Amino acid sequence: MYVLDTNTVSYFFRGEGGVADRLLATPPRDIALSAVTSYELRFGVARVPKAKRLATQLETLLAWITILPFDDSVAQVAAHIRVELEREGQPIGPLDVLIAATSLAANGVLITRNLTEFRRIPGLNLQNWYE
Repeated sequence: MYVLDTNTVSYFFRGEGGVADRLLATPPRDIALSAVTSYELRFGVARVPKAKRLATQLETLLAWITILPFDDSVAQVAAHIRVELEREGQPIGPLDVLIAATSLAANGVLITRNLTEFRRIPGLNLQNWYE
């Protein structure tokens, strides 16, 4: 399962990089995003008052793919990630911790261009569809 990071979905809607080609070539059943990413995307759209078309496009995409919940198993993984990164003096953003934990808990491949931060997390499978 491919778990899309927020930036990947943004690139898809803007037609940037190779994201659209990769996403459209992948069956919807193999695509997911975390509930946290859904929140970030919906927040971004809500901030733009005249983004009705974008809001409709986002809701269409969300209806076709799997939304992975933030549940207790993800919370346990996230807590472990955060503690380890803070001990190493390499923390990442709190929402990125939750997105990474969701992908790890689902045994997914996180699709992101933000490799610098996410590479700090041991065992997290990453791909960059932008390049």
